[in-house]
Amino acid sequence: MMASGFEISPQVTGFVNGCLKDTAAMSAPAPTPPPAMEDHNGDTLVNSNQVAIGKPPRNISVMRHCTSSAFLCESDSDLGNFGLKSPSIETSEFVSVFRSGSCSEKGPKQYMEDEYICVDDLEEHLGASVNLPSHGAFYGVFDGHGGVDAASFIKKNLLNFIVQDTHFPNGPKKAIRSAFVKADHAFADATSLDKSSGTTALTALILGRNMLIANAGDCRAVLGKRGRAIELSKDHKPNCTSERLRIEKLGGVIYDGYLNGQLSVARALGDWHIKGSKGSNCPLSSEPELEEIVLTEEDEFLIMGCDGLWDVMSSQCAVTMVRKELMQHNDPERCSKVLVKEALQRNTCDNLTVVVVCFSEDPPPKTEIPKSHKRRSISAEGLDLLKGVLSSI
Repeated sequence: MMASGFEISPQVTGFVNGCLKDTAAMSAPAPTPPPAMEDHNGDTLVNSNQVAIGKPPRNISVMRHCTSSAFLCESDSDLGNFGLKSPSIETSEFVSVFRSGSCSEKGPKQYMEDEYICVDDLEEHLGASVNLPSHGAFYGVFDGHGGVDAASFIKKNLLNFIVQDTHFPNGPKKAIRSAFVKADHAFADATSLDKSSGTTALTALILGRNMLIANAGDCRAVLGKRGRAIELSKDHKPNCTSERLRIEKLGGVIYDGYLNGQLSVARALGDWHIKGSKGSNCPLSSEPELEEIVLTEEDEFLIMGCDGLWDVMSSQCAVTMVRKELMQHNDPERCSKVLVKEALQRNTCDNLTVVVVCFSEDPPPKTEIPKSHKRRSISAEGLDLLKGVLSSI
């Protein structure tokens, strides 16, 4: 077809007709939105069918230090608004199944000072001596320093101190806090061991659906929740604000990030050459910080690792790698080896110990991100110009 001496191709005509349809649709009155709902706190909730185009949810953070470009939602409610398709949560109660894998490497250091423990079946491990209210599991990572004596002693004895405490199993928090201190004091009384050696301690006690994380030191526990990394422990570094205030209140000092110029962690078991006598208020604490959660179907796995891993890798990157591996082969042992290998390739300077715990027999489900819908638009001036061209045809 010809107009004013030039030819308009069928592609242009199709584009213009599409623009006219879009313009007509945009000029039509908008449908009345459904009424807003309120949650139990009285906050207004946006209807899940309404997705604001061009404005992403406010609580979305971008995945950092990973090759994936997917967005990460900070709350479960953001999944629907952002458009991520996650499998529907079954109405039946979620029953967790524990299976784990581990990997430990000396790395570039001269000696291996890490220890770890994996107990997938706590009832079988303890025998008939302890009556558990439900099926359970226990995992621990112990990053030793100044020798391996402290890490080995705590690995062998900490679980026994927990289950032998009078508060166990009905009061697991009190039992764990007490067990950490008792294990530390028992190590101080062990005459055949080097009491100047020390260790950090990170444990996960699971009873039924309740998981209790206890941490003293700079190991870290990270939960994989539908691809998101949820940190369940805090690194106890001397420069951390809360730890620094506690240290200074007890008369300790921090030199270049080291407690009393000697230790790079603010909490540890052992190190009795720093603590002095038992019962003294020493800035170096053996008391753990606790975090308790109730496992759901969205909680896929737990990563426990020493600082040799986290010094070179973010929590989110580790979760992304493990989830990808589990979807391929569903083997937590291979996942732990992949993390250790990656940390070595990133030139970590420490021993490496990683434990991966899965809460289901099945691999993580695939999470799909729907394709975006492109919208065509044209300015009013350009639309008038095209209308004039078409009307002269």
